[in-house]
Amino acid sequence: QVQLAESGGGLVQAGGSLRLACAASGRTFSGSGMGWFRQAPGNEREFVAAIRWSDGYPYYKDSVSGRFTISRDNAKNTLYLQMNSLKPEDSAVYYCAGARPLAGHTLYRPTSYDLWGQGTQVTVSS
Repeated sequence: QVQLAESGGGLVQAGGSLRLACAASGRTFSGSGMGWFRQAPGNEREFVAAIRWSDGYPYYKDSVSGRFTISRDNAKNTLYLQMNSLKPEDSAVYYCAGARPLAGHTLYRPTSYDLWGQGTQVTVSS
């Protein structure tokens, strides 16, 4: 079993930056990709960014494209989300997730994932 653990959340002013990390431990991850989702109070969990394992192709939610960058460090078994130019509407609990095999073209769907971390809070003040 693979476990995912997020870190790097916190409180930042609008316009600031944060880098989230997701460390994978346990058995070797063999899914089709990994992603970041977020959930604000009263809202459904929504897709933020994902990276396809086969070729490193990134996917982004439109509202974060150009501000957020997803990356991975295979040697450290760690996924990152660099978040720049943060806005108050980016405030949420951010979750790291591991996708099922053969889901490389639907990484924007929560149902493509079967591994989830516990989440890390990101709060952006105006």
